[in-house]
Amino acid sequence: MADTADAADAVDVLIVGSGPTGLTLACDLVRRGARVRVIDRRSTPHRESRGKSLHLGSLEIFETLGVADRMTSTGGTGLVFRKYFDGEHINDTPRDGSSVFIGQWQIEEILRDRLAESGVLVEYDAEVEAVGQDAAGAWATLTDGRTLRAAYLAGCDGGGSTVRKMLGIRFDGRTDDEQAMVIGDVTAAGLSRDHWHQWFTSDGGAMMLCPIPGTEVFQLQASPETDHRGERVAPSLESFQRLFDRHARMPGIRLAEVTWASAWRVNVRMADRMRQGRCFLAGDAAHVHPIAGGLGMNTGIQDAATLARVLGAALADPGAEHILETYEAERLPAAAHLLADTSARQARVLAAVREPGRGIEAGLD
Repeated sequence: MADTADAADAVDVLIVGSGPTGLTLACDLVRRGARVRVIDRRSTPHRESRGKSLHLGSLEIFETLGVADRMTSTGGTGLVFRKYFDGEHINDTPRDGSSVFIGQWQIEEILRDRLAESGVLVEYDAEVEAVGQDAAGAWATLTDGRTLRAAYLAGCDGGGSTVRKMLGIRFDGRTDDEQAMVIGDVTAAGLSRDHWHQWFTSDGGAMMLCPIPGTEVFQLQASPETDHRGERVAPSLESFQRLFDRHARMPGIRLAEVTWASAWRVNVRMADRMRQGRCFLAGDAAHVHPIAGGLGMNTGIQDAATLARVLGAALADPGAEHILETYEAERLPAAAHLLADTSARQARVLAAVREPGRGIEAGLD
């Protein structure tokens, strides 16, 4: 153990990463009486839409945390999918109200507020440089020289997880060489906010704009733009507008106020284990997959709820440490199923959107 570790400041669980997975884990552990500490390498919270739907299982977990009503009042249900093909409006597909559409930053804000009500604040500018463990507990050394100690450590720090890498856990699978999609947050004055607009073209291109409830923002997802050399163009407002003009063919709509722009490629990977001694992985740190079906964030929330139950039981009864084995036994097969399921959903979506009037609902059913 590093000499700088302060055992007097040790908590029950140190959580690395303050996305939906890490925050759900923290709120659930606090509810069970555990002392937690949540750290994040970011300087401040983000305001990016990212994952944008909560499924029934996640809402049930949030009910136990006392925040389900906040989620549903902030988000929206029953969003209509409006489908276009080669610029022509084909049909509208109403969706039932079983999912709540809400931006990821809004989910995180609600969970941070809930955590703060319990006296726990996320600690920012805390980047992990190394992790370790012994018979008494686990610790993380930060780039500023501090070492934080806990009985257990949870890596909820995303697909590029530092915790996973420091533990030497494999992340098996594949990553496509080519970008599959550009994404971002934009405004689009004059475009209906009662619909998730989905434009598809006969050449296989796509542009989608989904309204984020309670804001003027649409989440944009589109086929990447290529230049005259056939190389991918970096996402930007100018590129987004060209893609919109090409696919939507609505000259009166101008995109503006890009607050997030990124590129996405297909990753299908999972950790070969989700526990190493007193250290655990959850969410994207343990599994990444195609986005079809909107299952990623929701699966991370399920990971967090399971891990909170397991750690809570082990903390309550030191003689019950054997229960720690049940986390990986339950969630590793779930991750393997997730990768296979979302890959199949992605294939269905790619086939469906070539048929006028069909859209991403092919990956939801």
